[in-house]
Formats: sequence, structure tokens, C-alpha cells
Amino acid sequence: MSSTELPETRTADAPPATRPSRTARIADGEELRSVALPGLTLAVRSRPGDRPGLPPALYVHGLGGSSQNWSGLMPLLSDLVDGAAVDLPGFGDSPPPDDSDYSVTGHARAIIRLLDAEGRGPVHLFGNSMGGAAATRVAAVRPDLVRTLTLVSPALPELRPQRSAWPTVLLAVPGVAGLLANLTKDWTAEHRVRGVLSLCYGDPRRVTEEGLREAVEEMERRLELPYFWDAMARSSRGIVDAYTLGGQHGLWRQAERVLAPTLLVYGGRDRLVSYRMARKAAAAFRGSRLLTLPDAGHVAMMEYPRAVAAAVRELITDAGSEAAAEGGS
Repeated sequence: MSSTELPETRTADAPPATRPSRTARIADGEELRSVALPGLTLAVRSRPGDRPGLPPALYVHGLGGSSQNWSGLMPLLSDLVDGAAVDLPGFGDSPPPDDSDYSVTGHARAIIRLLDAEGRGPVHLFGNSMGGAAATRVAAVRPDLVRTLTLVSPALPELRPQRSAWPTVLLAVPGVAGLLANLTKDWTAEHRVRGVLSLCYGDPRRVTEEGLREAVEEMERRLELPYFWDAMARSSRGIVDAYTLGGQHGLWRQAERVLAPTLLVYGGRDRLVSYRMARKAAAAFRGSRLLTLPDAGHVAMMEYPRAVAAAVRELITDAGSEAAAEGGS
């Protein structure tokens, strides 16, 4: 099935694709590289497997995040997979796309183009929030690229979003991002980071002082980027637009088309994706398994990486056993 089945969505008047003046932090054992594709350049953070020949994995972050969001989980699975986390266009160390497409479909297309260009598929695909929505699209339209699918608080349509999720919706309204940038221009990077942590973590106190310091440094770096607010606003608009799509391009319809063994992870204290959506998601993704973490927020892979890693390990091991059994029958 071709990636051309993803509908085109284009926007205009985006800032020029300026590269970040400072690169993001690279943890021990990680490698950061740049992949140039026609009209698109993606930064990829790799965590090589502990031995040659391990199957590949690709990790996809959510709105406002970056590949660093997976730095806590990747080493816990390095004995099982050869890991790589991508910075979606306009986030992390990836500059904006030439076509200014920040839709969920555009992000999904970027993932597909990366996997096709590097020949890494099929991969164990991970997605958080907006990245979970994009990963769902990839798994639905290109099943040949996905071995297993792990979704952490995926941004799938909710009829009644939580009140705490409304800022994301408002950011999608034209002009609001610029207004917000002006209203908060005197905020320190630490102020912004603490606000993000209170929204995304079930318990922000789980963040260490070192982790807070690194997050503040990353926020300072991002605020220097001329396209920071534009990428946030257009991606927020992309999520809202994806929620309104119907028919075969609707996210819930595509969830039903996913063939890969799927793990769903939901946090009981998630203020952005409602915990009540877990049951609906489990019914939509055929044969899926569900991990619920009552004390986790929106980024369970950062708050409870060991619990998530244990569930992923079971998913991948069981999927491998089933594939081997089918191959021998």
C-alpha cells in the first residue's frame, strides 16, 4: 500500500527553514544525525542496540516535544531493539518542512519517507500524543513498515476534550500563537518548563533537579528558533483538523485498520488525553493490549519508563514468538 494514500495538506507563509543555532543535548550512548530528504531534513537520535542484528525501532514524540522524550526508555530496550527517535519537522533539531505541512498526515508522511529512505522497515513503532496519531496513520496505510505499534496517550479524537486540553485547541486558532508569544515574552524558560511539567506529568516532583535544568536549557534553545511558535500553532491546528476528518481518513477508522500487534499506554492523571479513552482505543485496535498507569500523566514513558519498557518487552517477545510459529506452520 503506497504512502500516496495519505491526503495532501499544505499551508503557506511559513518562516524560512533556519537550522537551530545550538544542537540539542545528546545523552551518553546516543548519536544525533541529520537525514536530508527532498524538501525535508530530519534530525534522528539513535540508540544502537547492544549487539548487531537487532530489529529496528522508531520513536515519535508529541506536540512540543522532541526525540529527547524517549531518552529514558530507549536504553531500557537496547538489548531488544536497535533504536532511533526522530525529531518531527519544526521540532527538536529538525527545521520546518519546505511545504509548511504540520498536519498529522504531514508528520506521518515524514515518518514514512524516513523509513523508506533508510530501508529500516518494518520497525517497532512508538508514538506519544500527536506522534501517536501520526504513528496510527503510518501503521494503517503502510502495514509493511510496522512490526509492532506502541502508543502512549495517543491524540485520537475525543468528543469532549478535558478542560486542561483547551489551550492546545486555542493555539490552533490563527493569531493566538502570536498573541501568546507577546503575552508571555517576559516569562523565563524555567517558568515555561514548570508549566509544561505540571500539564504533562502526573506528579512533576518526579523530575530530578538535573532533569529540570536540562529541560530549561532545551527550552532556552527552542525559544531562539524563529519558527518555534509557528510550528506549535500549525501542529496544534493539524491535530484539531485530524479530529474532524471522517471516512477512511478518520483516525478511529484507521485505528481499526491497524494489523500490527499494538500496546496502548494510558495515564490516570493525564490532563491532555482523557483516561476514559483507553477502553475505546482498546476496542478499536484489534487484539491490542492495554497498560494503565493510575499515577502517570501524559508522558508515561518519561515518568514510568521501566513499567512501559516491561510491557513493550512482552509485546515484542510475544509478537516474535507468534511470527516464528506462523513461519514454521
